[in-house]
Amino acid sequence: MRKMAAALAFFTALAGGSALAQDKPVNLKISLWVPAAHPLVPASKVWADSIEKASGGTIKATIFPSEQLGKAVDHYDMARDGIADVTYVNPGYQPGRFPIVSLGQVPFIFADGHKGTQAFDAWYRKYAAAEMKDTKYCFGFIHDPGGFHSRTKKVVVPDDIKGMKIRPAQSTIGQMVAMLGGTNVQASAPESRDAIERGVADAITFPWGSMFLFGIDKVTKYHIDAPLYTTVFTYSMNKAVYDGMSAAQKKVIDDHCTGEWAEKVAGPWADFEAAGREKMKTAPGHEVYKLDAAQLSAWQKVVEPLRNAWAESVKKVGGDAAAISKDLEDQVKKFGAGL
Repeated sequence: MRKMAAALAFFTALAGGSALAQDKPVNLKISLWVPAAHPLVPASKVWADSIEKASGGTIKATIFPSEQLGKAVDHYDMARDGIADVTYVNPGYQPGRFPIVSLGQVPFIFADGHKGTQAFDAWYRKYAAAEMKDTKYCFGFIHDPGGFHSRTKKVVVPDDIKGMKIRPAQSTIGQMVAMLGGTNVQASAPESRDAIERGVADAITFPWGSMFLFGIDKVTKYHIDAPLYTTVFTYSMNKAVYDGMSAAQKKVIDDHCTGEWAEKVAGPWADFEAAGREKMKTAPGHEVYKLDAAQLSAWQKVVEPLRNAWAESVKKVGGDAAAISKDLEDQVKKFGAGL
């Protein structure tokens, strides 16, 4: 009986392998707007290699970093329109377009990149099919919490923002800057150093390791050491490419579009950013400082209007803001991802 079962399993696996081998070859173009040295690039290569192996070599991929296929702000539409097959999307680059996902960008929600990614993907997967309906949602993730970095002055309390020109990491931080009397300077990550160097911006919210990667450490001096914010990201896929795959190939993609793979791909980046905080503390010419309890409380009070603004934006598109917010809170608690 055992021999028969083993033989059946062998021939089933053989048949599956044969089916994959007969599938039409797919060559995925994966577009990442970060530079080749960014941790997402090798991590995505591991992901792509695993897809190739699981597909029996019928799904191959080429990774295009450094905005080779298009600007960072255009990456969602690039996946939608087939300019690339899989793209790295920052929804915050297009304020108001994806209201639900923006909750993940409200300050002081996540304290850890690894656990936060697991919580975020588990939460947003439920809503992505509707909110990002033009593409196939693969997975979502966050970077390790970023900080506030200034060129011109030491910022300690929210009132210090008044009159400053700030490049926000995402749209929710942009709302906070405007609310506090600052001026937002729109620039993608690759454009940010130039904006600060030319005096177009006085400060930036940015993850720590990437400060060095993008050269922004060369044009800033003062840094708040607090888990101010995270930015949310997705890997989004062209629907026509996915729909054109065989059932066996689709299963391979589905098996690689999971919360587990979100953490595998984003995990090395989380470690990289966390290490950047420690590096900045010993970097010559930089002042990294913590906030006392009163100062931190002042920043946290600023968050409530941002949550209210998020809720109103979700209600406008027919969403149940209270239920959606509760869903995220539950996932943050489940994964131990909060402050």
